[in-house]
Amino acid sequence: MHTPEKNPPNGRATENDGVHTIGQRVDRVSDSAQEAWTQTRGAFSDLTDAIDIKGRVKRRPYGSVAAALGLGYVIGGGIFTPLTSRIVRLGLRIGVRLALVPLLKDQIAGLATVLADGDSGVGRGTGKGHKAAK
Repeated sequence: MHTPEKNPPNGRATENDGVHTIGQRVDRVSDSAQEAWTQTRGAFSDLTDAIDIKGRVKRRPYGSVAAALGLGYVIGGGIFTPLTSRIVRLGLRIGVRLALVPLLKDQIAGLATVLADGDSGVGRGTGKGHKAAK
């Protein structure tokens, strides 16, 4: 008599070789997807608790609206637009004025103080510390 081979030549295995049916495979994939979904929901709730968006909105509603507007502007592609370049130019102009005006004011006040003293001898050839020419 002929005994069946463990690995038949056509490559197909019999049902008794431990191969799962399509239904069993679908069930296993479904279980894996369900587990992944549960882990994702858990991670999202942990992130939501850590960020505490609802509490932030209650504490600072105007700041939250401003942050949402800014984030929407950036995500919506507003960074490389003519409006953004105008806003940046205006901000730089104001920032430079706010930074340089006090600095220049202090320098001019220091210069005025030196000029008003007149007795400091700075820049004048008073002869102090100079050797006489022979």
